[in-house]
Amino acid sequence: MEPPLVVGVDGSDSSLAAVDWAVDEAARHGLPLHLVHASLWESYEGSEPSFGTGRPAGEVMADHIVASCVERARRRDPGLRVSGTALPADAESALLRLGPEAFALVTGARGRGEIAGMLLGSVSLAVAARAVCPVVVVRGAEPNRRGAFGRVVVGIGDASGGAGAVRFAVREAAVRGGTLTAVRAWRNPAQEPVDHMLIADDAARLREERAATGLDDALRTAVRENPQVDICRRPAEGPAHRVLLAASAEADLVVVGAARRHGHFGLQLGRVAHTLLHHAECPVAVVPQPG
Repeated sequence: MEPPLVVGVDGSDSSLAAVDWAVDEAARHGLPLHLVHASLWESYEGSEPSFGTGRPAGEVMADHIVASCVERARRRDPGLRVSGTALPADAESALLRLGPEAFALVTGARGRGEIAGMLLGSVSLAVAARAVCPVVVVRGAEPNRRGAFGRVVVGIGDASGGAGAVRFAVREAAVRGGTLTAVRAWRNPAQEPVDHMLIADDAARLREERAATGLDDALRTAVRENPQVDICRRPAEGPAHRVLLAASAEADLVVVGAARRHGHFGLQLGRVAHTLLHHAECPVAVVPQPG
């Protein structure tokens, strides 16, 4: 069976945007779409009216949310294979359990009832930081979510374990018929004295060349296996999180890797991924990689 694209839904505007994005994504890849709403309504079934159905109010609401989202997905793409499930569980645990069998997990940037000033919902952050499969947090303006720029951006770090993020990004660029911009940031040290300017310039050129070589090394297999994809290499001076944030403004998707270290149970996100999830101007894909 083809692994489904799994979307967490809760009826919020953010999750509806995630449904729309996921419908288009599933269609691009020819995948089934599975919508999941998880809530701990069983814990409160004695405190809510039954609405005359004989069932707990929370269960009725959960089924309604799933049915509405399934209908929305089918209206957006009538030919798509869509299913939905309401689970009596906390959302984070439910999505993480589905991760090993999913093509990817998709969430909105904020859930129902999130504090207005919060930049990212707690469930989305926890799933992105712990899942064993790629996680896409749908955020940004409508043109970015719609894919108006025809550009996927991938951040290339120093670690050699970023091959998974590169493969994911190349595949996304291929199915979208767009370009892939591979970014590797490099940094200059503190400003050199004026009389050492020539040495400083030489050092900067060396760092930029090393960044370009790193890009070539990271992309070599992708270029060989996907000659149809237009890949742009971009060594860029500055902190990686700032460089990628700037690139996200005119991107349909930004992809980064995140190390998963065996035996570590906290949030496993580096600074770059964490910053993008909170501030990027387009959807963000976090691809796990062995630590």
